[in-house]
This record gives sequence, structure tokens and C-alpha cells, in this order.
Amino acid sequence: MKAVMLAAGLGSRLGSEERLPKVLLSFAGQTLLARHLTILRDAGIATLALGVGFEAERIASEIARLNAQDFVHLIPNPDYRKGSITTLWALKEAILAGGPVLLMDADVLYDRRLIDRLLTSSHANCFLLDRDVEAEEEPVKLGVQDGRLVDFNRKLAKPHDFFGESVGFFRFSPEIAAKILAHAERRLKAGETEIWYEEAIRDTLLSEPPGTFGFEDVTGLPWIEIDFAEDVRRADKEILPELFA
Repeated sequence: MKAVMLAAGLGSRLGSEERLPKVLLSFAGQTLLARHLTILRDAGIATLALGVGFEAERIASEIARLNAQDFVHLIPNPDYRKGSITTLWALKEAILAGGPVLLMDADVLYDRRLIDRLLTSSHANCFLLDRDVEAEEEPVKLGVQDGRLVDFNRKLAKPHDFFGESVGFFRFSPEIAAKILAHAERRLKAGETEIWYEEAIRDTLLSEPPGTFGFEDVTGLPWIEIDFAEDVRRADKEILPELFA
């Protein structure tokens, strides 16, 4: 199985004067990228396609420092200043290169057991869901009704029994991955270049028969998506000490 990761963004919401790609943020002396590589290799992932844009040269230098050039393949997104859907589209060849795919956000500090849950899930198309979430606008949420996923958005529009936060890690079959890219292409042709890549996933979820997508409940496992300066502090002080070695 291959992994595909989005790491092209500007990280502008971190608010630091000297910005760097979020995948290069360091915790306990290890960059997020180094942690990703260790976890993915240990899980048996064959290759990682990394969509890059902002400060791509610095990411390439870190890959060289980690001696990971044979494992990581950099895919440039010249439109990285636009919405993340453009990075998803830049990664289309890697996504369609055969076999199932792990699609991942790069800006997450997480317990390795999250990847284990995706790889061992009985669902060919799988989300990770954490019920420990507030009903605020920022987190991308998953709505569940009668045990099935019915919505995927920052603001849920479909009726649901409960909701949880999406970790930003997914497992997709080749067929569903191709449909997600078809929805992304449709959006881009319509001029929607500033939207999140999750919109194409939501389009696919809503257009496929019920039960096409499943989820694994990872509530209680430590992880954090890093968007703001406060997230960096929480990652270091709260999440890092809880990670499974």
C-alpha cells in the first residue's frame, strides 16, 4: 500500500514571524516528517508521495537528512497558495498509481495506532473518527446516523445521531480514489480553486450508496492537527507525552 500526503500549504495561521512548512515542525527533536516516515515504514507502507509547495526546498533537505529519498517522492503543486484541492489534484498520478491509498494531512502529531486502525479496518474506504470534539466551526466533522456515515464537513448539513472529528487520515480503494479525483476535477473546472480538498471527498460520500464508506472510532488515542500557535503548545505539552512508543 502507498501513502499520499498533503504538505504544500503556507501554514499562515500559525502566526510565527519565521514560517516554515508545518511538516517541519519539531517535537522532542523530531520533525513531523521524520515521525511520519518512521510510522509509515514500520506499518509496511511501500512509498510516500508528498505534495509540496511552500518552502519545498527545505522539505527536500529534510528528506535528504533523513536519507529517505528512495521512500519519499516529492510532487510539486505550483498553485499551493490556493486551496488544498489543488494539492490533491497535483497528486492525482500518485493516487491513481494502483492499489489502495492512504491519504493523509501532514500537519498532525499522532499515535501510531491510528495508522494501524486504518490498515486493519474491515472497511475498504475508511475514515478515522474522534468523538472528543466541540461543535465549533473549525474541525472537519463526520456525521453518523444508524451506524453509517452521512456527512463530512465543517458544518454538518445532514441529520445525524452523533458526530466526531475527522483525523485527516483516510484509506480509499482505487475505485473510490478515482471518483474523488473526478469530483475534484469537476470542482476545479468550475473555478473552485480556493476550496479545501475535503469537498471532493464529501461529494463522493454523498453520491455513493450508503455503506460505501466506514469509520474507525479512535476516541481516546492521542493526536492533534496543528493549525494555530496554541496547537503547537498543546502538541508539545499534552499530546507528545501520551504517544505510544
